[in-house]
Amino acid sequence: MFSAYNKTPIQTIDTANRNISVFSIDGKNIDPEVVKTFGDEWLKFNAFSDESINLQGHRYFDILDEKMINKNVYGIDIGCGTGRWTKYLSDKVGFIEAVDPSDAVFAADKLLKGVNNVRITKAAVETIPFDDETFDFAMSVGVLHHIPNTQNAMIDCVKKVKRGGYFYCYLYYSLDNRGILFKLLFEASDLIRKIVSRLSPGPKKFVCDVLAVIFYMPFVFLSRFLDFAGFKKMAKKIPLSEYASARFFVIRNDSLDRFGTRLEQRFSKEEVIKMMSNSGLDNIVVGENAPYYCAVGQRK
Repeated sequence: MFSAYNKTPIQTIDTANRNISVFSIDGKNIDPEVVKTFGDEWLKFNAFSDESINLQGHRYFDILDEKMINKNVYGIDIGCGTGRWTKYLSDKVGFIEAVDPSDAVFAADKLLKGVNNVRITKAAVETIPFDDETFDFAMSVGVLHHIPNTQNAMIDCVKKVKRGGYFYCYLYYSLDNRGILFKLLFEASDLIRKIVSRLSPGPKKFVCDVLAVIFYMPFVFLSRFLDFAGFKKMAKKIPLSEYASARFFVIRNDSLDRFGTRLEQRFSKEEVIKMMSNSGLDNIVVGENAPYYCAVGQRK
């Protein structure tokens, strides 16, 4: 069911589970330091259980339906990281390509051991080794906001989708649906990010673990308590309440993701819709629940 590469890899790496083809990641729209940072991060945080993947996956992909995702679908996960979202969709589609520019592909190789309808490729958004209009479904989850020009990167992704196919993404939101107190908390956390993201890998990881405890967990515990006490609507208004059901491993990982990355962009709902429209998508749906913003559109 899968397509042949449209170019020759510069290297093929044999792992215990499969062959991983490597393509050039050179391009104008990529930050090599950010790529390295995420590669280091995912090599340290890759022990996601099936339970954790399914729990989080239901939240991220609740706007998808069987017309978009089914056993006849040929999909691609652009910026797959550890491959956890590839794995989540692997039993729902016919075949899925997992593509990432970093060494995270080796973490994905371990996580996807025994999953036979997946191929892993090391390549960047600009060097995806497949013809345009190849895929029924493409996704990029939590990736494009870490690329210098998010709009151009989205256009490159959508080009790979067939006419009438679907593109799904998750992009950091600009807190456009939040109040002033929430935004002030974010500004404080963003100042911390700008400092922590410049630390060397060891100290960065330690500081982010500490931040997971002192920054995330108080809000998580408060949200859990309010939900347990029956104040469910109030619980959902607490900052970071989306982590109320998450395990601490996931929170540690997201803390490193949040505070350890020097390049981060955020978008309003209207900006997400505009970028998707500019990329050649219509019938755009933006999720109404956290995490914000998850969106899917159909290629015109």
